[in-house]
Amino acid sequence: MKKALITGITGQDGSYLAELLLEKGYEVYGMVRRSSIEKFDRIEHIRERLRFIQGDLSDHSSLNEAIQSVMPDEVYNLGAQSFVPTSWNQPVLTATVDAVGVTGMLEAIRKHKPDTKFYQASTSEMFGKVRETPQNEATPFYPRSPYGVSKVYGHWITVNYRESYGLFACSGILFNHESPRRGLEFVTRKVSYGVAKIKAGLTHELRLGNLEARRDWGYAKDYVEAMWMMLEQEKPDDYVIASGKSHSVRELVEIAFGCAGLDWRKYVVVDSLLMRPAEVDTLVGDAAKAKKKLGWEPRVSFGELMEIMVHTDLERLEGALPADFTGQIPLRQGRSHSIHRSALRQEL
Repeated sequence: MKKALITGITGQDGSYLAELLLEKGYEVYGMVRRSSIEKFDRIEHIRERLRFIQGDLSDHSSLNEAIQSVMPDEVYNLGAQSFVPTSWNQPVLTATVDAVGVTGMLEAIRKHKPDTKFYQASTSEMFGKVRETPQNEATPFYPRSPYGVSKVYGHWITVNYRESYGLFACSGILFNHESPRRGLEFVTRKVSYGVAKIKAGLTHELRLGNLEARRDWGYAKDYVEAMWMMLEQEKPDDYVIASGKSHSVRELVEIAFGCAGLDWRKYVVVDSLLMRPAEVDTLVGDAAKAKKKLGWEPRVSFGELMEIMVHTDLERLEGALPADFTGQIPLRQGRSHSIHRSALRQEL
């Protein structure tokens, strides 16, 4: 039985990845930070099948302890300070976790179990002020936030350890990927939950920032499969994971409100306070390499994704979904997708 260690296991991606690895017969460990309030809502339905170890990406001694105690075959570094607006307010914390923390984990692997396969969660935010469209693995980085800058460091230190020490270390440059488990601060979930609240008569408006910003959005459950695929290859490499299609926030809003039979123009208010100091206008990825070498392609379209999210939030507010719901939400197109209830300044 393979052993996998996931940092950020309580987050959106960590929860879906933990499910996937359990299905594939892994022994799954999650590294969690000690806190007065533990949030395991996204993994509550599989919690008894997981093992947990305390650790923090800002505490390198705990990373050494984690690797030594688990001796994992694979490490998926999904833990991060991932909220872009917070990275302007807390740039040092962001750099400590998202940049130096990656180095700490790689060092722990190098010292204690150098045959461990390592996955680093890179991001399309590294492209920032894009130099070409679409963006692929060779596109130069131009980050536009402390978060993006920190992730560039994490990406290149992963490459450096691969080339310097021969570690099996990969970076997945994932474009935006969403789900009903997304936090409410992220724009897709902010919109889907806002639509549900308006439909339920709990509020009368939804305040958003830049409606013209464009992103390449996909379904998180599809994207975590690509992470696992990268570590199953004979040689480590870096891959862009994306749908290859760009949509504006305005389109997102139109689709989401349409799912509830509402006219978005009656409810959406553009708030200048929700704009970024330095905007990233357009991101769209070219995942041709992942398709060719990994055999990976996204299965859920953007429209289907938003329908899943809106319908799930409507069900939440209607009280029709129990806390441990893992069933199927039917789509109008006749398809269905497994989901699970998650806990209740705009982030793309």
